[in-house]
Amino acid sequence: MTPCTQPGCTGTVQADGFCDLCGMAPPVAHEPAPPTTVQPSVANGAAGAGGVPHPAPPTIASAVPAKPYSVAAGSVIPSPESGGTGGSAGSAGSQPSGGSSGSGRTASRGSWRTYGTGSTGAARRGMLGAGLVDVPPVPYRDPASAIMERPEVPENRRYCSRCDEPVGRSREGRPGRTEGFCRSCGNRFSFTPKLQKGELIGGQYEVLGCLAHGGLGWIYLARDHNVSDRWVVLKGLLDTGDADSLAAATAERAFLAEVEHPNIVKIYNFVQHGGTGYIVMEYVGGQSLKDILLLRRKEAGEEGSLPLGQVIAYGLEVLRALGYLHGVGLLYCDFKPDNAIQSEEQLKLIDLGGVRRAFDANSPIFGTPGYQAPEIADRGPSVTSDLYTVGRTLAVLSFPFRGYTGRHLRSLPPRLEVPLLEQHESYYRLLRRATHPDPALRFQSAPEMAEQLTGVLREVLSSEDGLPRPAPSTLFGPERYAAGTEITDVATEPSDPAPNGSTPPAQNPAPAPLNAGRPASSATSNGKTRVLAPLNPAEAAAALPVPLVNDADPAAGFLAGLTARDPGALAVALVNPVVPSVEVSLALARVRIELGDQSDAARLLEGIAAEHPDDWRVDWYRGVAALRGRRFDEAIRIFDDLYDLMPGEMSPKLALAFVHECRGAAEAAAHSYEIVWRTDPTYVSAAFGLVRVRLAAGDRAGAEQVLDSVPPISSHYLAAQLAAVATVVRGRGPGELNANALVEAGQRLETLRLDTERYARFAAEVLEAALAWVRTAPPGAAAPQVSLLGAPVTETALRRKLEATYRLLARLADRSDDRHEMVKRANSVRPRTLF
Repeated sequence: MTPCTQPGCTGTVQADGFCDLCGMAPPVAHEPAPPTTVQPSVANGAAGAGGVPHPAPPTIASAVPAKPYSVAAGSVIPSPESGGTGGSAGSAGSQPSGGSSGSGRTASRGSWRTYGTGSTGAARRGMLGAGLVDVPPVPYRDPASAIMERPEVPENRRYCSRCDEPVGRSREGRPGRTEGFCRSCGNRFSFTPKLQKGELIGGQYEVLGCLAHGGLGWIYLARDHNVSDRWVVLKGLLDTGDADSLAAATAERAFLAEVEHPNIVKIYNFVQHGGTGYIVMEYVGGQSLKDILLLRRKEAGEEGSLPLGQVIAYGLEVLRALGYLHGVGLLYCDFKPDNAIQSEEQLKLIDLGGVRRAFDANSPIFGTPGYQAPEIADRGPSVTSDLYTVGRTLAVLSFPFRGYTGRHLRSLPPRLEVPLLEQHESYYRLLRRATHPDPALRFQSAPEMAEQLTGVLREVLSSEDGLPRPAPSTLFGPERYAAGTEITDVATEPSDPAPNGSTPPAQNPAPAPLNAGRPASSATSNGKTRVLAPLNPAEAAAALPVPLVNDADPAAGFLAGLTARDPGALAVALVNPVVPSVEVSLALARVRIELGDQSDAARLLEGIAAEHPDDWRVDWYRGVAALRGRRFDEAIRIFDDLYDLMPGEMSPKLALAFVHECRGAAEAAAHSYEIVWRTDPTYVSAAFGLVRVRLAAGDRAGAEQVLDSVPPISSHYLAAQLAAVATVVRGRGPGELNANALVEAGQRLETLRLDTERYARFAAEVLEAALAWVRTAPPGAAAPQVSLLGAPVTETALRRKLEATYRLLARLADRSDDRHEMVKRANSVRPRTLF
């Protein structure tokens, strides 16, 4: 431990590199520490006073995989952000008491999981949003301004701590008693503060007043005279005569002595005074999440909710803290909006009175209706029940969740009733999994949920501002290649105009086929433009991303050396591997699917499923096989289930888009393609898929917009630009064109680096469209002052340019038939001459 060097701070720098008092990293010598703004707000004394969680995004989903480790259902998972736990995290028990029954399927590579340090790099401490979203800071509150003038518990919040019946209520015009006995069970109650201003507790803590009343008692502000007069919070008991409350306080003291995390309130000491125990903790000056939500509703009305990106950022920070607790064998048990406070740009969990050991089967269980998991009464708390509370909190914060303590006590409202859930399907699926009634079907660890929530956050933010937010997946590799980028041939049969050129072509002729073997009708389909070749299911299946190999597998190195082989050669190598393993079997199944050997692939997958029933990769390859085999309904069912399992991943959405397009469901395909392409432009297949479905719907402008969004650094940029040229001119009648569109198409073509033949083919297509337009345009529509591919936009000039282009193609033709065809076209379009 080294002393903190922040100005005026007397704390020490912990193992995670941050001070245990001020929460800051030691400043760089040449950089002055930033000033702190002090304004009124709410303090951590409001433990249990109600609130809405406002966590900031941790960096659990990493672009750089960490060392994998085994994850069993309901296990206690060490979080990579659990600063200070070191190797002890893994030894803190692995199965919490009352955990979920059965084996929960995790969105991990089979029975193992890789978690890193953050998809956006190392997160700065106290920076909500992890670089993805800006969360408005909550000003630090001056402790003196947080003291209550009249410390009273409202009558409508006075309940017996044993039977939960109302106590201390007014009767016959007389005010309710703050102390007495419950009329129902006889238990003693007291809502009177036990400490007065000026009392010295434990010989060092001077009481300054009450901050708030929490679920287990009064919270006091005090000054620590032994440590630089720093502000501290004293938390006492609601009723010292209640055995459960006393046990909870004692348990809290023991647990909190072990907790060391920047997102969890710091416990300094535990002292006795007047026969009562008090926990001494750090003062967190800020605002509870509940109060942040209430303020929002005060400004925007009862329908007001916090911005979804901000809510997800809060959820990520909470998951970071819970991941740490789970890693040291503790369960939080009672997370809700009331129990998190945002101070400036940092979020902390407070009110750890419900924290218990994972294996503890005797301590009282604390929870809150509307947030507590339904199985608690029968099975007790678990990792999955903690994650359930996070899901419910996210829902309460992000939309008006009416009935969450009543008719929707154990369910989400119907999606059709909530516009936010209708708009963001991935977020809805994440909430649905997090709050599933069956613990085995929820997220099985905080890092797993955080990783998927981070993916959802990227998707949500991209939908709001249109800016992509790509990130490498820790579950899948990149798409193997872009499917459906091939531009269709346009074989045409030009008319035979009169020798003087007085008769225009009967149709809008296009250049000779760019790729041999395409029928002449490939340019149009039922009157709709076809620029790109139809998606082939086998091609789509082969292009889908491949689940990553477990680096810990004994055959990982062997498989890494086989990635460049063709499917046939790869199959031969995999039949007799150096080291047989589940990864080899999965790789061989994938190759069998690519080769069309469905029966052998199915046999391999059945064998893997028998040994690893919870390995989601088996389902992934079953879906790929169903897509390739044109069993579209089966593929939809499988990929939709995987979308539920991993709502933050792009690969299941891309797979669904492929299947929907292949089965003719263009609208559903467009929805999935748009989500993928808007969020992560590395999936180029999604861009070309979106172009195909938009063109099929007659949306040329939308298709061209997507093609223009393919970045110049992409290896498919050239194909996208050529497709954009074809989109403008192909399949259009002369009346649908204008000079500006034609000139822009020509200018686009001129900027591309193409070989002579390919340039000439597309030039011919543009010139043919321009000639057809000029021939049918009203008088005066020609634009001789405008140049199209070096020719004025007049009939004579266009005919000369097109004739020269055809003759160039004739010279470049490999076959005599093609050469004669180009010469024939040149002769048919040449302008009238005098000789």
